[in-house]
Amino acid sequence: MLENKVVVVSGVGPGLGRAVALRAAGSGADVVLAARTESRLTEIAAEIEQQTGRRALAVPTDITDETSAAALAKVVTDTFGRVDALVNNAFAVPPLTDLLDVDLADVRAGFETNVYAALRLTRLFTPALADSRGSVVMVNSAVLRHSKRLFGAYKMSKAALLSLAQSLATELGPQGIRVNTVAPGYIWADALREGFGQWAEQRGVTVQDIYDEIAATLDLGRLPEPDEIADVVLFLVSDMSRAVTGHCLDANAGEFHH
Repeated sequence: MLENKVVVVSGVGPGLGRAVALRAAGSGADVVLAARTESRLTEIAAEIEQQTGRRALAVPTDITDETSAAALAKVVTDTFGRVDALVNNAFAVPPLTDLLDVDLADVRAGFETNVYAALRLTRLFTPALADSRGSVVMVNSAVLRHSKRLFGAYKMSKAALLSLAQSLATELGPQGIRVNTVAPGYIWADALREGFGQWAEQRGVTVQDIYDEIAATLDLGRLPEPDEIADVVLFLVSDMSRAVTGHCLDANAGEFHH
């Protein structure tokens, strides 16, 4: 699907970011890994090159910093001479606190990563993406689909990210650039396992009990794995979705219908 393409992924960690990069490389792409933790990037890059034979460039980056983000864009274009897809996967979850009580500085910090950084990276890569008639994918969240208490600050930033993606689709469409959104729900990866472990301990039950309880609320009766969400991202960056832009594709195993 992505033979000889170059895919940039921000927010690469042990979960979805790693899965997107691995699946992209497995589909024939060279990948660029951007995040703040250099040791993790180096480890994942080595894993990708060993498993797929494709090139994986690790670039330690603070995407909330203009200079650091600009340096990422420069090293990518200098190294590969092209960019075919940008996956804005980095995110920050503000404190889960009622909006009436949350510190506005924490709300602003959430917007810095979830919205402004995504806009910054998209702007920086627009010239290269226009040359390749490439694609941008914003990784959003199922928080868009509910208004549960304590998630207000997070939903604010993710709703803004969705609006950003839709407006960019209109602005960048004439240059041949598509902009789409993926909205995952639960992703059965290390962070969620840890959270379920804490919850299970508090309730005096097992992690499997928590898993089964949550899975029972999903149409498919199970929680999606990172690779499954990554494949949705790959669909949207590939030519298989060449007529799709401005769209938000939910990937939540049927937790919400939209």
